[in-house]
Amino acid sequence: MDGKILAAARRRLNEARAEREREFLRRRREISAEHPEIFRLREHIAGTMARYIKQHLSGANAQSLGAIIEENLELQRGLEEELRKLGMPPNHLDDAPLCEKCGDSGFVNTRPCECLMALYKEELAKSLSSLLKLGTESFESFEPSFYDGEPDAQTGLSVRGYMTAVFEMCGAYADEFGEQSGNLFFSGEPGLGKTFLAACIARVVAARGFSVVYDTIPAIFARLEEEKFRRGEADDALLAQIRRYRECDLLIADDLGTEMQTSFTNAALYELVNTRLITGKKTIITSNLTAPELRARYAPPVASRLEGEYRFVSFYGNDIRKKRMDS
Repeated sequence: MDGKILAAARRRLNEARAEREREFLRRRREISAEHPEIFRLREHIAGTMARYIKQHLSGANAQSLGAIIEENLELQRGLEEELRKLGMPPNHLDDAPLCEKCGDSGFVNTRPCECLMALYKEELAKSLSSLLKLGTESFESFEPSFYDGEPDAQTGLSVRGYMTAVFEMCGAYADEFGEQSGNLFFSGEPGLGKTFLAACIARVVAARGFSVVYDTIPAIFARLEEEKFRRGEADDALLAQIRRYRECDLLIADDLGTEMQTSFTNAALYELVNTRLITGKKTIITSNLTAPELRARYAPPVASRLEGEYRFVSFYGNDIRKKRMDS
C-alpha cells in the first residue's frame, strides 16, 4: 500500500471517528438538558449493574441476584419506552462505532479493515485523478466511432475493429490485473488514445485496491535527476515520490521519447525498467516511438528489456482528439 495515500485514508477515518464522538456528546448534552429523567434512568441501570457485581463477588444467593437482574431489565424496558416516546431508537444514547468490525481503529488485528480500505481506494482514485490529463477517462466513455470503420483493402480489417480489440484487451488487463499480469508498451502517433486507455486501466486497477502511479517520463526523469544531484540531501517528499515510482503495483509512464536524451536519462530508464522487472512490479509505457526507433534511440540493454519483457500494442488511425473535443 502507498504510505502517503494510506496516511490520508487514516486521517479521514480519524476525522470521521472524531465527528462521531462530537455528535454523541452533543446528543447526550441535549437530552440531559431537555429530558433529565432519561439520564436518571441510565444512572439507576448502572447502579443495578454495580450492585449485581458486588453481591455476586460476596457470594449472594441466586434469588438475590435474580431480583437485581429483574430490576435491571425493568429499568431498561422503561428507558426504551421513554426513548420511544421521544421518537428515538433504543441505542440513541450508546456510543456505537461507525464500524463494528474494527471499532473505528481501521485495523482488525494487524490487517487493514474494510472501512479503511474503502477510504484508501477513494484516496487512491482521487490522487490518480489529479494527475491524469483529462480527468474523465473511463472504459465506459470509450467511443469506437471516432476510428475509421472502412476495411483495409489488403487485410480486410478496419481501424475501428482493430482498436475495439485493443480496447477489449485493455479492459481484460485491468479486470484481471495481478501478480501474473505482464507489462504493456503502447506505441503509435499522437492522438490515437494511448494515454486515454492507459488511464482507463489505471482507474480500474486503483479501484481494486492496487497502488497506481501515473506520471510523464520527463517528470519522472526530472525527479530522479534531482535526487541524484542533491547527493543525499533530497527532502522526504521527493524520496517518497521516487519510492512510489519504483515500488507501486502499476506505474503508468507516459510519453517515452519526449524527454531530452542524455547519458543520465538512458541510465535512469534502464534502472527504473530493470528494478521493476526484478521486483515483479508492472508498468505501462506509452510512446510515439516504434520498436526500430527505440533501438536507435536507447542503449541496447534498455531496448532489449522493453522488447523482450513488454507486450507491444500498436495504435493506428487518424488523430481522434479533435473528434473527441467536437463530440
